[in-house]
Amino acid sequence: GASEEVAPPVQQYFMVPKKEINMVSDMVKWKRSQAYADYMGFILTLNEGVRGKKLTCEYKVSEPVEKLVALLNTLDRWIDETPPVDQPSRFGNKAFRTWYAKLDQEAEKLVSAVIPKNLADAAPEVAVYLKESVGNSTRIDYGTGHEAAFAAFLCCLCKIGVLRVDDQMAIVFKVFNRYLEVMRKLQKTYRMEPAGSQGVWGLDDFQFLPFIWGSSQLIDHPSLEPRHFVDEKVVNENHKDFMFLECILFITEMKTGPFAEHSNQLWNISAVPSWSKVNQGLIRMYKAECLEKFPVIQHFKFGSLLPIQPVTS
Repeated sequence: GASEEVAPPVQQYFMVPKKEINMVSDMVKWKRSQAYADYMGFILTLNEGVRGKKLTCEYKVSEPVEKLVALLNTLDRWIDETPPVDQPSRFGNKAFRTWYAKLDQEAEKLVSAVIPKNLADAAPEVAVYLKESVGNSTRIDYGTGHEAAFAAFLCCLCKIGVLRVDDQMAIVFKVFNRYLEVMRKLQKTYRMEPAGSQGVWGLDDFQFLPFIWGSSQLIDHPSLEPRHFVDEKVVNENHKDFMFLECILFITEMKTGPFAEHSNQLWNISAVPSWSKVNQGLIRMYKAECLEKFPVIQHFKFGSLLPIQPVTS
């Protein structure tokens, strides 16, 4: 994967103005960009890295990974310190804006604590992705575009050499999994709306990546097949080992009624014969339904780390 190459001199990565995609005609530019290639390369490298591995298995935990978990623990603590406010509307609790304002203010400092002093110049750019990754404070919503910003945040940390190739499993199992826990807590606490939800036709209201990486974890599993993930007993017994099942558990906690009705796409996926087929299909679906859908990707930021320039290699 792209992440195995030695990082080029760091200077070239910084101080390029941010730019948003602002027109549909830019979708072509986005798909041909270095940013898209690097982002997808990162997702697929991690997909291979966790293949056939349980969340509970042994893996190396580096100092930067520990620091990222500490950062996420701070965000979690802020939720406890910012209880929901009493308000008439049942949607989107306004306390989220207070919580978000704190992140907005502290993001650069939080990122600076993760990266070494000699890379301090990178903090402002990397912090942009962190701030984008927790939802929108105006609409009080959260969706796969925000999730993509968190993956981009981690991708940038790889590009500047803070995270390394041997951190792959820890990136997914320790950092991303902790991120998911914090996002679930945000969603529950502040009743966040799904951003750009396709309702029953979407895979999930809030996440996509843990289904990709989670299905990779289950490839060649001796007994668990895709048809089993709609079985409550199987989910309850195995969710601590597999991200995919953790997601299913959360959905069933949040939604009432028959699974086939509230999560139709996932129900359909449970009929796919093997986890490797599920994994390949989800990757295709992710590109088509998330990365190539204008409402999802219109807010994606480009800079020197994830450039809009066309792929060179």
